[in-house]
Amino acid sequence: MFMDIFSRKIVGFDIHESESMEFSSRLIDKICKKEKIKKDQLVLHSDNGGAMKGATMLATLQRLGVVPSFSRPKVSDDNPYSESLFKTLKCCPKYPNKPFSSLENAYKWVMEFVLWYNYKHLHSGIKFVTPASRHEMRDQIILENRKKVYEEAKNKNPNRWTGKTRNWSMVEKVYLNYLQEERINDIKLAS
Repeated sequence: MFMDIFSRKIVGFDIHESESMEFSSRLIDKICKKEKIKKDQLVLHSDNGGAMKGATMLATLQRLGVVPSFSRPKVSDDNPYSESLFKTLKCCPKYPNKPFSSLENAYKWVMEFVLWYNYKHLHSGIKFVTPASRHEMRDQIILENRKKVYEEAKNKNPNRWTGKTRNWSMVEKVYLNYLQEERINDIKLAS
């Protein structure tokens, strides 16, 4: 499963009985074509599994002009977006309590999850818009409309509001490891 961390949209997935760099290579190639990703436009951050670090996958990334990035060994929070996505998947009320009876059934279930996640799930990390809305750059209009609705409601009944309305500004930047990036900025400011 591959996710765009800016939009949180799941841009591609596939299901196989085993993990392999060949499967991963074919999938990232397919995603780059579908998303019209140009050379030197993408950094792919992943775990240290063989499917992502194998020679076939690395050769595919090089051919596509995709820069590989890997989590540090034994550091569980190096990719909080993936961790959060898989927690959402596993905590889904429809998550099966028994193994799938076939690859086709597993694929069908994951496809339904991906459609829900991308097109219906209001994601808290991107101001409660869907990942698809953000990916298609429709989130700014949605957030501007929300801001107007909140301001109108506050003007109609100011006694119900104790302070400012919710901040509906678009999230402009996304960091892979925000705390680490924040520390780097603090060091630069202190210098």
